[in-house]
Amino acid sequence: MNGQNRKDIYPGLAVGIILKKDQRSGNITYGVVKDLLTSSAFHSRGIKVRLEDGQVGRVVECEPEL
Repeated sequence: MNGQNRKDIYPGLAVGIILKKDQRSGNITYGVVKDLLTSSAFHSRGIKVRLEDGQVGRVVECEPEL
């Protein structure tokens, strides 16, 4: 999963996101999804989410299903 499809992202999922300030460097921040902020079913740069710690960014990595 690459984080571009909204159906793959849900609250409680562990993800890696890129914050707005890290877009140039590509630094990935890890956390657990609290809210989905993108309403469309697909977004080419990744679905925007809010993590449980309040940080907002676009999903670039998802925890694999077990």
